[in-house]
Amino acid sequence: MFHSGTIVKVLIPNVINTGYDYRLTGDADIGQFVRVSVMARPYIGVIYGFGDSNLPDNKIKNVSEIYPNKLSQDDLLWIKKMSDWTLMTPGAVLRLIINVPDAFLPPKQEPLYIFNFSANEKMTEMRQRVLDAYSANDNTPMTINDLRNISHVGASVINTMIKRGLLTLTDTRTIESDEFNHKYFDTGNVVLNAEQFGAAASIGAAVDNGGFSVYLLDGITGSGKTQVYFDSVLRAYNAGKSVLLMMPEIALTAQFMTRFTSRFGAPPVVWHSNLTAARRREIWRGVLNKKIKIVVGTRSALFLPWQDLGLVVIDEEHDTSYKQEDMGNYHARDMAILRAKISGFPVVLASATPSVETLHNVDLGKYKILKLKSRFGGASLPQISTIDLRENRPTDYMVKNSDSPQSGHLSPVLCDAISETLNAGHQVMLFINRRGFAPITQCRKCGWVAQCPDCSVGMTYHKRIGKLLCHMCGRTMTMPQKCPNCDNEISMFGAGLERIEQEVNVRFPNAKTALVSSDTIMTRQTLERLVGKMESGEIDIVIGTQILAKGHHFPNLTLVGVVDSDMGLYGTDFRAAEHTFQQLFQVAGRAGRGKIPGRVLLQTYQPDNPVLGAICAYDRDSFIHDDMAARRMAKMPPFGQLIALIVECDNEQKLKQFCDALSASAPKLNGGKIMGPIAAQIYQIRNWYRMRFLIAGDENAKLQPVVAKWLSGVRVPSNVRIKIDVNPQNFM
Repeated sequence: MFHSGTIVKVLIPNVINTGYDYRLTGDADIGQFVRVSVMARPYIGVIYGFGDSNLPDNKIKNVSEIYPNKLSQDDLLWIKKMSDWTLMTPGAVLRLIINVPDAFLPPKQEPLYIFNFSANEKMTEMRQRVLDAYSANDNTPMTINDLRNISHVGASVINTMIKRGLLTLTDTRTIESDEFNHKYFDTGNVVLNAEQFGAAASIGAAVDNGGFSVYLLDGITGSGKTQVYFDSVLRAYNAGKSVLLMMPEIALTAQFMTRFTSRFGAPPVVWHSNLTAARRREIWRGVLNKKIKIVVGTRSALFLPWQDLGLVVIDEEHDTSYKQEDMGNYHARDMAILRAKISGFPVVLASATPSVETLHNVDLGKYKILKLKSRFGGASLPQISTIDLRENRPTDYMVKNSDSPQSGHLSPVLCDAISETLNAGHQVMLFINRRGFAPITQCRKCGWVAQCPDCSVGMTYHKRIGKLLCHMCGRTMTMPQKCPNCDNEISMFGAGLERIEQEVNVRFPNAKTALVSSDTIMTRQTLERLVGKMESGEIDIVIGTQILAKGHHFPNLTLVGVVDSDMGLYGTDFRAAEHTFQQLFQVAGRAGRGKIPGRVLLQTYQPDNPVLGAICAYDRDSFIHDDMAARRMAKMPPFGQLIALIVECDNEQKLKQFCDALSASAPKLNGGKIMGPIAAQIYQIRNWYRMRFLIAGDENAKLQPVVAKWLSGVRVPSNVRIKIDVNPQNFM
């Protein structure tokens, strides 16, 4: 306990902060939340220890306010260790935790609007987004800023809805519930099979006994992993502990929420980015005050101010969405395990295609593995086979009101399988992990390519909006009628899911289709409507990107067709084969989850590729063995360590000068090397130029202290940014 008048170090939530000294105006403990000011700007910070600046007394400011709540010693140690590992400053880590500073203030006085369901107005796509925003927040009143941020519509849409009476002013104060009365219990609606029961008993014993442990729940798609870890969730909850269920994307919770409510009699609290400011405030305070005990959320939910956290479940643990690349670089799975190790509670990693890093830790005996080898309810695994596009080339097709034929992307074999499936009254999924209509727009005569003027990437044509779109910065441009260089015709090459939809509509005109991508599924409610249509048979063919690969259960879906299985096989990332295997295997797992057997067809120009062969044979273990052997030889993670430095500047010449100076000051490494600088694969993003260094070391090399010391001796100009990425997932 620190007494009034003591000089303490206060950590504040910003990226350059390691703590500033302040004088206490009352008694307080380490970890306690306080209000301070830095250059007249107010901050909520935490007491981090004794002051150590040695400033004269008249230079030290007083703490403005002391709050009763605090972070634990474990939390403070977690901040330090996460900072040491990721090379983020402690203040940058704290910013992830104190991401709702309004939680310490009275509710704001702002005009609030409700949705007027009785208004007789046409529901456009934009208006439906606004309605979805209300649905996502339990139809609570919202401010105009909340509506715009959550629904991603312009002010004109909101203003028109207000004028038309679709939105009605209801109050000028934030409704503050701060109460969550969910009481969870086992409804008895689910009976585990013998395999599930054994796995649940092992995890349950770890929850009951306490202490740190990591369990890999390794189950094939459709094996009922969710119901297994639900058992441990209830055990931890009944023991008075808090529980976090992490998911890679909040869109995945559509069917998950139904399963949770059916099992436990009430829904969980859901944390994600599309919440109102008031709702975020309520949840943050509810977790801090122990009123919320179970949360389902994306990676940011890990940084809620948890009290008595007793279990973390990480579903689809292999998913790259757990790697954060903005607001600091960290891997939420690894940071959750670090937190569990410090505080002494179990972690469950669930996946049908575990990451190589996780399987390596199993081999080392650090993690325990529990396998589910059969599908729940007696469903059989789908038959997976390849279609050799060298022998089964897609044929051209004609689009209505067009004089020239279009190049096809669906082979005759796949088209026959689609016809057969539809005739049997079953559903089809076509997977292509590329948004838009065509990724390349080019002049055949002079070679001009539609490229983003702000980024060094080509622009993708999106037929739905009728424009070219940069997938890097979001910039849109009008599609030119003629080549801007030579006035000749321009052509579109490659296929995105919109182009596949066009081909499907021509070849199967009577089929009801739906598109699923981040362009069309912007809210959980939109996905829930799609799921409902799939379950009711209103959709015959669903065409989508990787959103379709994860977690969905459609009993009448019996055919999955992968349009381009070769897309990710030979990327620049050493994880390319692993990620392709995981993605295609997860997609394949959507077929035949009901009583009717399913089949999966992989279109490819490389049917003999080992990755595709392993998928067809369900031989994951052999693939992982070979992939691990290659990484061990190359000393790539998990058999080595990598740290990437991405240096960015808005001036190309100054960037090169700074990188030359940085390279000249680079230290020598024992058991490692520093490579670079080289131009990043995507050299320009939003008019900032980018260079990369890569620091590589042995598995046990301590690279972080070396990099930290190297960078501490460098003066970084104001228009230069350095991003540090430990064990990067993205090499662009």
